[in-house]
Amino acid sequence: MSFSPLAGIRVLDLTSSLAGPTATEILGALGADVIKIEHPAHGDEAREWGPRFFAGGSVMFFSANAGKRSLALDLKSPHGLEALLRLTDGADVVVQSLRPGTAARLGFGPDALRARNPHLVYATVGAFGPTGPLAAEPGYDPLMQAAAGIMSVTGETERRPVRVGVSLIDIGTGVWVALAIVAAVHEGQGRTLDLSLYETAISLLPYQLADVLAGGAPAGRHGTAFPLIVPYQVFETADGELMIVAANDRLYAKACAALGAPELASDPRFATNPLRVRNRKELIPLLEAEIGKQLTADVLARLRKAGVPASPVNDLAGVAEDDQLRATGILQELAGRELV
Repeated sequence: MSFSPLAGIRVLDLTSSLAGPTATEILGALGADVIKIEHPAHGDEAREWGPRFFAGGSVMFFSANAGKRSLALDLKSPHGLEALLRLTDGADVVVQSLRPGTAARLGFGPDALRARNPHLVYATVGAFGPTGPLAAEPGYDPLMQAAAGIMSVTGETERRPVRVGVSLIDIGTGVWVALAIVAAVHEGQGRTLDLSLYETAISLLPYQLADVLAGGAPAGRHGTAFPLIVPYQVFETADGELMIVAANDRLYAKACAALGAPELASDPRFATNPLRVRNRKELIPLLEAEIGKQLTADVLARLRKAGVPASPVNDLAGVAEDDQLRATGILQELAGRELV
Protein backbone atom coordinates (compact mmCIF):
# COMPACT_ATOMS: atom_id res chain seq x y z
CA MET A 1 0.00 0.00 0.00
CA SER A 2 1.55 3.29 -1.07
CA PHE A 3 -0.23 5.27 1.66
CA SER A 4 1.65 4.32 4.85
CA PRO A 5 1.06 6.94 7.56
CA LEU A 6 1.82 4.38 10.30
CA ALA A 7 5.21 3.38 8.94
CA GLY A 8 7.60 3.00 11.87
CA ILE A 9 4.80 2.14 14.32
CA ARG A 10 5.10 -1.29 15.95
CA VAL A 11 1.95 -3.10 17.07
CA LEU A 12 1.81 -6.18 19.29
CA ASP A 13 -1.38 -8.09 18.50
CA LEU A 14 -2.48 -10.40 21.32
CA THR A 15 -6.04 -10.75 20.03
CA SER A 16 -7.93 -13.68 18.55
CA SER A 17 -11.14 -14.38 16.65
CA LEU A 18 -12.09 -11.53 14.27
CA ALA A 19 -12.62 -8.11 15.88
CA GLY A 20 -9.12 -7.53 17.27
CA PRO A 21 -7.33 -9.08 14.29
CA THR A 22 -9.40 -6.88 11.96
CA ALA A 23 -8.25 -3.79 13.86
CA THR A 24 -4.59 -4.72 13.69
CA GLU A 25 -4.87 -5.75 10.05
CA ILE A 26 -6.15 -2.24 9.29
CA LEU A 27 -3.17 -0.79 11.16
CA GLY A 28 -0.87 -3.02 9.12
CA ALA A 29 -2.51 -1.88 5.89
CA LEU A 30 -1.69 1.68 6.98
CA GLY A 31 1.98 0.80 7.29
CA ALA A 32 2.39 -0.42 10.88
CA ASP A 33 4.63 -3.37 11.70
CA VAL A 34 2.20 -5.84 13.31
CA ILE A 35 3.49 -8.82 15.30
CA LYS A 36 0.76 -11.35 16.05
CA ILE A 37 1.45 -13.27 19.26
CA GLU A 38 -0.27 -16.64 19.72
CA HIS A 39 -0.04 -19.54 22.12
CA PRO A 40 2.43 -22.12 20.76
CA ALA A 41 0.06 -25.08 21.26
CA HIS A 42 -3.24 -23.89 19.83
CA GLY A 43 -2.91 -20.37 18.47
CA ASP A 44 -5.81 -18.18 17.43
CA GLU A 45 -9.10 -20.12 17.52
CA ALA A 46 -10.04 -18.66 14.13
CA ARG A 47 -7.39 -20.86 12.54
CA GLU A 48 -9.89 -23.72 12.90
CA TRP A 49 -13.00 -21.91 11.65
CA GLY A 50 -13.60 -23.63 8.30
CA PRO A 51 -14.60 -25.19 6.05
CA ARG A 52 -12.04 -23.71 3.66
CA PHE A 53 -8.44 -23.87 4.87
CA PHE A 54 -4.91 -22.90 4.03
CA ALA A 55 -2.15 -25.03 5.50
CA GLY A 56 -1.96 -23.59 9.02
CA GLY A 57 -5.26 -21.79 9.13
CA SER A 58 -8.70 -21.03 7.77
CA VAL A 59 -9.91 -18.54 5.19
CA MET A 60 -11.35 -16.46 8.03
CA PHE A 61 -8.05 -16.45 9.94
CA PHE A 62 -5.96 -15.31 7.00
CA SER A 63 -8.56 -12.78 5.85
CA ALA A 64 -8.05 -10.91 9.15
CA ASN A 65 -4.31 -11.45 9.60
CA ALA A 66 -2.72 -10.56 6.27
CA GLY A 67 0.65 -8.84 6.37
CA LYS A 68 1.45 -9.62 10.01
CA ARG A 69 4.54 -11.22 11.46
CA SER A 70 3.95 -14.21 13.72
CA LEU A 71 5.40 -15.14 17.11
CA ALA A 72 4.46 -18.01 19.44
CA LEU A 73 4.65 -17.24 23.17
CA ASP A 74 3.12 -18.88 26.21
CA LEU A 75 2.21 -15.77 28.18
CA LYS A 76 1.45 -17.83 31.29
CA SER A 77 5.09 -18.91 31.52
CA PRO A 78 7.85 -16.71 32.99
CA HIS A 79 9.85 -16.99 29.77
CA GLY A 80 6.91 -15.99 27.59
CA LEU A 81 5.95 -13.08 29.82
CA GLU A 82 9.52 -11.77 29.92
CA ALA A 83 9.72 -11.95 26.13
CA LEU A 84 6.48 -9.98 25.85
CA LEU A 85 7.70 -7.34 28.28
CA ARG A 86 10.89 -6.86 26.29
CA LEU A 87 8.87 -6.52 23.09
CA THR A 88 6.61 -4.00 24.77
CA ASP A 89 9.56 -1.76 25.60
CA GLY A 90 10.06 -1.15 21.88
CA ALA A 91 6.40 -1.15 20.84
CA ASP A 92 4.00 1.71 20.20
CA VAL A 93 0.73 -0.20 20.50
CA VAL A 94 -0.51 -3.31 22.30
CA VAL A 95 -3.94 -4.77 21.52
CA GLN A 96 -5.44 -7.62 23.55
CA SER A 97 -8.87 -9.26 23.80
CA LEU A 98 -8.79 -11.26 27.03
CA ARG A 99 -11.59 -11.10 29.58
CA PRO A 100 -11.46 -8.17 32.04
CA GLY A 101 -8.65 -8.54 34.57
CA THR A 102 -6.96 -11.50 32.88
CA ALA A 103 -4.09 -9.55 31.31
CA ALA A 104 -3.40 -7.73 34.58
CA ARG A 105 -3.43 -11.01 36.51
CA LEU A 106 -0.91 -12.50 34.09
CA GLY A 107 1.38 -9.48 34.37
CA PHE A 108 0.74 -7.56 31.16
CA GLY A 109 -2.19 -5.30 31.99
CA PRO A 110 -2.16 -1.64 30.95
CA ASP A 111 -0.69 -0.37 34.22
CA ALA A 112 2.24 -2.79 34.12
CA LEU A 113 3.09 -2.19 30.47
CA ARG A 114 2.63 1.58 30.51
CA ALA A 115 4.80 1.81 33.62
CA ARG A 116 7.60 0.42 31.45
CA ASN A 117 6.63 2.38 28.34
CA PRO A 118 4.60 5.52 29.18
CA HIS A 119 4.00 6.38 25.52
CA LEU A 120 2.39 3.01 24.83
CA VAL A 121 -1.16 2.91 23.44
CA TYR A 122 -2.83 -0.06 25.15
CA ALA A 123 -6.15 -1.15 23.63
CA THR A 124 -8.50 -3.78 25.01
CA VAL A 125 -11.13 -5.31 22.72
CA GLY A 126 -13.79 -6.61 25.07
CA ALA A 127 -17.15 -8.34 24.85
CA PHE A 128 -19.51 -6.27 27.02
CA GLY A 129 -16.95 -3.76 28.27
CA PRO A 130 -15.01 -3.56 31.57
CA THR A 131 -17.97 -2.59 33.79
CA GLY A 132 -21.56 -3.65 34.37
CA PRO A 133 -23.26 -6.94 35.26
CA LEU A 134 -22.09 -8.68 32.06
CA ALA A 135 -18.48 -7.47 32.15
CA ALA A 136 -17.07 -10.93 32.83
CA GLU A 137 -19.17 -12.70 30.20
CA PRO A 138 -17.65 -13.91 26.92
CA GLY A 139 -18.90 -12.49 23.66
CA TYR A 140 -19.09 -13.26 19.97
CA ASP A 141 -20.72 -11.45 17.08
CA PRO A 142 -24.09 -13.28 17.05
CA LEU A 143 -24.34 -13.03 20.83
CA MET A 144 -24.07 -9.25 20.54
CA GLN A 145 -26.62 -9.16 17.73
CA ALA A 146 -29.00 -10.90 20.14
CA ALA A 147 -28.08 -8.91 23.26
CA ALA A 148 -28.22 -5.48 21.61
CA GLY A 149 -31.53 -6.05 19.84
CA ILE A 150 -30.18 -6.21 16.29
CA MET A 151 -31.75 -9.62 15.71
CA SER A 152 -35.11 -8.28 16.88
CA VAL A 153 -35.21 -5.91 13.90
CA THR A 154 -33.75 -8.36 11.37
CA GLY A 155 -35.82 -10.83 9.36
CA GLU A 156 -39.32 -11.18 7.97
CA THR A 157 -42.27 -9.71 9.88
CA GLU A 158 -43.99 -12.99 10.70
CA ARG A 159 -40.85 -15.06 11.14
CA ARG A 160 -38.37 -15.53 13.98
CA PRO A 161 -35.47 -13.07 14.42
CA VAL A 162 -32.41 -13.90 12.34
CA ARG A 163 -28.71 -13.21 12.52
CA VAL A 164 -27.28 -10.67 10.08
CA GLY A 165 -25.44 -12.81 7.53
CA VAL A 166 -22.05 -11.13 7.94
CA SER A 167 -19.82 -10.57 11.00
CA LEU A 168 -21.05 -7.02 11.30
CA ILE A 169 -20.21 -6.50 14.97
CA ASP A 170 -16.74 -8.03 14.80
CA ILE A 171 -15.67 -6.08 11.75
CA GLY A 172 -17.34 -2.88 12.93
CA THR A 173 -15.54 -3.17 16.26
CA GLY A 174 -12.27 -3.69 14.41
CA VAL A 175 -12.80 -0.43 12.55
CA TRP A 176 -13.62 1.46 15.77
CA VAL A 177 -10.56 0.02 17.52
CA ALA A 178 -8.28 0.94 14.63
CA LEU A 179 -9.71 4.48 14.56
CA ALA A 180 -9.20 4.92 18.31
CA ILE A 181 -5.63 3.65 18.09
CA VAL A 182 -4.77 5.94 15.18
CA ALA A 183 -6.16 8.90 17.14
CA ALA A 184 -4.15 7.94 20.24
CA VAL A 185 -0.96 7.44 18.22
CA HIS A 186 -1.51 10.86 16.65
CA GLU A 187 -1.91 12.37 20.13
CA GLY A 188 1.48 10.91 21.02
CA GLN A 189 1.07 10.74 24.80
CA GLY A 190 0.19 7.10 25.39
CA ARG A 191 -3.30 6.05 26.35
CA THR A 192 -5.38 3.14 27.63
CA LEU A 193 -8.38 2.33 25.43
CA ASP A 194 -11.34 0.06 26.19
CA LEU A 195 -13.71 -0.84 23.36
CA SER A 196 -16.29 -3.61 23.17
CA LEU A 197 -18.43 -5.61 20.80
CA TYR A 198 -21.53 -4.61 22.76
CA GLU A 199 -20.89 -0.89 22.35
CA THR A 200 -20.38 -1.38 18.62
CA ALA A 201 -23.68 -3.24 18.40
CA ILE A 202 -25.49 -0.47 20.28
CA SER A 203 -23.90 2.17 18.03
CA LEU A 204 -25.55 0.50 15.02
CA LEU A 205 -29.03 1.24 16.40
CA PRO A 206 -28.90 5.04 16.83
CA TYR A 207 -32.37 6.07 15.71
CA GLN A 208 -34.13 2.83 16.72
CA LEU A 209 -32.91 3.04 20.31
CA ALA A 210 -33.39 6.82 20.47
CA ASP A 211 -37.02 6.34 19.42
CA VAL A 212 -37.62 3.83 22.23
CA LEU A 213 -35.90 6.11 24.77
CA ALA A 214 -38.20 8.91 23.62
CA GLY A 215 -41.26 6.78 24.34
CA GLY A 216 -41.80 5.08 20.99
CA ALA A 217 -42.63 1.44 20.39
CA PRO A 218 -39.72 -0.94 19.65
CA ALA A 219 -39.05 -1.36 15.95
CA GLY A 220 -40.11 -4.63 14.37
CA ARG A 221 -38.85 -6.76 11.50
CA HIS A 222 -39.55 -5.68 7.92
CA GLY A 223 -37.56 -8.10 5.77
CA THR A 224 -35.69 -6.15 3.10
CA ALA A 225 -37.95 -3.12 3.57
CA PHE A 226 -37.07 0.00 5.56
CA PRO A 227 -39.78 1.15 7.99
CA LEU A 228 -39.15 4.87 7.48
CA ILE A 229 -39.13 5.07 3.66
CA VAL A 230 -41.34 3.57 0.93
CA PRO A 231 -40.48 2.10 -1.55
CA TYR A 232 -37.13 0.98 -0.16
CA GLN A 233 -36.92 -2.80 -0.52
CA VAL A 234 -36.35 -5.82 -2.74
CA PHE A 235 -38.90 -6.61 -5.43
CA GLU A 236 -39.23 -9.83 -7.42
CA THR A 237 -38.86 -9.46 -11.18
CA ALA A 238 -39.81 -11.99 -13.84
CA ASP A 239 -36.36 -13.58 -13.58
CA GLY A 240 -34.76 -12.44 -10.33
CA GLU A 241 -34.79 -9.83 -7.59
CA LEU A 242 -34.07 -6.11 -7.55
CA MET A 243 -33.39 -3.69 -4.70
CA ILE A 244 -35.04 -0.33 -5.36
CA VAL A 245 -34.36 2.70 -3.16
CA ALA A 246 -36.67 5.64 -3.81
CA ALA A 247 -35.46 7.65 -0.86
CA ASN A 248 -37.47 10.82 -1.52
CA ASP A 249 -40.52 12.08 -3.42
CA ARG A 250 -38.50 13.06 -6.48
CA LEU A 251 -36.95 9.61 -6.80
CA TYR A 252 -40.33 7.99 -6.22
CA ALA A 253 -41.84 9.89 -9.14
CA LYS A 254 -38.89 8.94 -11.35
CA ALA A 255 -39.19 5.30 -10.31
CA CYS A 256 -42.89 5.21 -11.15
CA ALA A 257 -42.22 6.67 -14.59
CA ALA A 258 -39.37 4.24 -15.26
CA LEU A 259 -41.53 1.30 -14.17
CA GLY A 260 -44.32 2.30 -16.54
CA ALA A 261 -46.70 3.28 -13.75
CA PRO A 262 -46.69 7.12 -13.66
CA GLU A 263 -50.21 7.11 -12.22
CA LEU A 264 -48.79 5.88 -8.92
CA ALA A 265 -46.77 9.08 -8.60
CA SER A 266 -49.88 11.25 -8.96
CA ASP A 267 -52.07 9.12 -6.72
CA PRO A 268 -52.85 11.31 -3.66
CA ARG A 269 -52.47 8.29 -1.35
CA PHE A 270 -48.78 8.12 -2.25
CA ALA A 271 -47.88 11.77 -2.84
CA THR A 272 -45.37 12.08 0.01
CA ASN A 273 -43.16 9.67 1.90
CA PRO A 274 -45.21 9.92 5.13
CA LEU A 275 -48.29 8.99 3.09
CA ARG A 276 -46.47 6.13 1.40
CA VAL A 277 -45.31 4.81 4.76
CA ARG A 278 -48.88 5.02 6.07
CA ASN A 279 -50.28 3.35 2.94
CA ARG A 280 -47.47 0.84 2.43
CA LYS A 281 -49.88 -2.12 2.28
CA GLU A 282 -51.74 -0.54 -0.64
CA LEU A 283 -48.70 0.68 -2.61
CA ILE A 284 -46.32 -2.27 -2.44
CA PRO A 285 -48.66 -4.80 -4.12
CA LEU A 286 -49.20 -2.35 -6.99
CA LEU A 287 -45.45 -1.99 -7.49
CA GLU A 288 -44.92 -5.74 -7.13
CA ALA A 289 -47.48 -6.45 -9.85
CA GLU A 290 -45.77 -4.04 -12.25
CA ILE A 291 -42.18 -5.08 -11.52
CA GLY A 292 -43.00 -8.79 -11.47
CA LYS A 293 -43.87 -8.73 -15.18
CA GLN A 294 -40.48 -7.34 -16.24
CA LEU A 295 -36.96 -8.71 -16.61
CA THR A 296 -34.34 -7.63 -14.09
CA ALA A 297 -31.94 -6.22 -16.70
CA ASP A 298 -34.69 -4.17 -18.36
CA VAL A 299 -36.01 -2.68 -15.13
CA LEU A 300 -32.50 -1.99 -13.86
CA ALA A 301 -31.50 -0.21 -17.06
CA ARG A 302 -34.55 2.08 -16.97
CA LEU A 303 -34.19 2.87 -13.29
CA ARG A 304 -30.50 3.68 -13.62
CA LYS A 305 -31.17 5.84 -16.67
CA ALA A 306 -33.72 7.75 -14.60
CA GLY A 307 -31.23 8.16 -11.74
CA VAL A 308 -33.10 5.89 -9.33
CA PRO A 309 -30.78 3.84 -7.06
CA ALA A 310 -31.27 0.15 -7.82
CA SER A 311 -29.27 -3.07 -7.81
CA PRO A 312 -29.83 -6.72 -8.59
CA VAL A 313 -29.57 -8.99 -5.56
CA ASN A 314 -26.25 -10.67 -6.31
CA ASP A 315 -24.87 -13.82 -4.79
CA LEU A 316 -21.19 -13.96 -3.84
CA ALA A 317 -20.24 -15.95 -6.93
CA GLY A 318 -21.56 -13.07 -9.01
CA VAL A 319 -19.85 -10.50 -6.82
CA ALA A 320 -16.51 -12.29 -7.21
CA GLU A 321 -16.72 -11.79 -10.98
CA ASP A 322 -18.26 -8.32 -10.91
CA ASP A 323 -16.60 -5.60 -12.99
CA GLN A 324 -17.20 -3.02 -10.26
CA LEU A 325 -15.32 -5.14 -7.73
CA ARG A 326 -12.34 -5.35 -10.08
CA ALA A 327 -12.48 -1.65 -10.87
CA THR A 328 -12.17 -0.57 -7.23
CA GLY A 329 -8.86 -2.37 -6.76
CA ILE A 330 -9.99 -3.63 -3.36
CA LEU A 331 -8.96 -7.20 -4.21
CA GLN A 332 -5.26 -7.80 -3.73
CA GLU A 333 -3.41 -11.02 -4.44
CA LEU A 334 -1.09 -12.01 -1.61
CA ALA A 335 1.66 -14.60 -1.56
CA GLY A 336 0.62 -17.76 0.22
CA ARG A 337 -0.53 -21.34 -0.02
CA GLU A 338 -3.40 -22.71 -2.05
CA LEU A 339 -6.75 -23.39 -0.42
CA VAL A 340 -7.41 -27.00 0.56
